[in-house]
Amino acid sequence: MEPADRRALDINMDGGIMESAEFWRSLFENWPSRIEKRGMIISKQGESVGFDNFLVSPGILLAERNAPDASGARKAFISYDMIAIVKLPTTMELREFQQMGFRQPTGGSASSPTGTALR
Repeated sequence: MEPADRRALDINMDGGIMESAEFWRSLFENWPSRIEKRGMIISKQGESVGFDNFLVSPGILLAERNAPDASGARKAFISYDMIAIVKLPTTMELREFQQMGFRQPTGGSASSPTGTALR
């Protein structure tokens, strides 16, 4: 495989290979209702797309913002395979994100910055 043709690949929990786009799609599809749909998406080209809501589809994400960006756009269609980073302004505990598929590492018990054990 040539470097230009490489895609980000990860190992899923069953040991199979899964493209990172599938992880992003799964994250947005399984977004818990108690976590606000607000944040920032950083694309692989370094573009920032703020969002206040979103809709999912099998191939792309439709991000919505309350105020227009510099070009006047309030909606952005983003391919899952172009997402590099998602930033959230929430102060919720890490355990709230377990519904999205996150879990503690299997290497042992971890504590949150406040010293309380995560479950």
